[in-house]
Amino acid sequence: MNPVFLEELFRFYLLEDAYFADLTSEAICDNKTKSAVIRAKEDLILAGSVFIEPLFKIMNEQFSIELYKKDGQFVRKKEEIARIESKDYALLYLERICLNMMQRMSGIATKTKKLSDLIKDYKAKIVDTRKTTPGFRFFEKYAVRVGGGINHRVGLFDAVLIKDNHIKDANGVANALRMVKSTVSFTSKIEVECENEEMVKEAIENGADIVMLDNMDIEEMANIITKYESNGVIFEASGNIDENNIVDVAKTGVDYISIGAITHHALWVDINMKME
Repeated sequence: MNPVFLEELFRFYLLEDAYFADLTSEAICDNKTKSAVIRAKEDLILAGSVFIEPLFKIMNEQFSIELYKKDGQFVRKKEEIARIESKDYALLYLERICLNMMQRMSGIATKTKKLSDLIKDYKAKIVDTRKTTPGFRFFEKYAVRVGGGINHRVGLFDAVLIKDNHIKDANGVANALRMVKSTVSFTSKIEVECENEEMVKEAIENGADIVMLDNMDIEEMANIITKYESNGVIFEASGNIDENNIVDVAKTGVDYISIGAITHHALWVDINMKME
């Protein structure tokens, strides 16, 4: 990530937590260098350790970080993740922000890895959605990649996705595609959300690059892919997909499977920081 972008986000997080003061630490800390250890309190796929250093840089204090585990690694309960040395008030000021980020991202990476492993024998890849936490999207999408998934568009600005309400507003798939193609650069991919075969056919005939098979049953998806895959279009499955049906979805031959639950339903994992 752009370091300027990171710094802006981190400063916002620090202001949110301390605003103009850390009343407790300023009263208790002796301004001496101390050490703290970050440990996993449950089995997890680690994500977020790469952001410890840029977070501490904002404090403008001397610090050293020894990372024992890297993002993407499986970490067992009680294993040490990192050791940090810095002024005691810096450690305490950054403790909760650092842990919040790592717990959230590691939870997402762990869930993504679990689902990715279920379909490892098929060509389909898991992708994320825009169902993310406001102000934390870039970190959540990073965690998806760490867990073995692939990022969908980051926001409304980097790809076209014509959804049901766009289609209604444009009075049809063909009109929506025509309107988009008249304004969007040729470098942008165009995806259309389709609810049935008729919409799929219309999207392909009018130049869609990607077709989202939205909330379709397994048999319908398999039939559509078999019938239209020779057109060179990319197929993405979406809607109510979880560990119970993801293998069946992958068997249809779909290229990508988008799952909002890897971000909005991922549980935080337990990681702590203890001063020594």
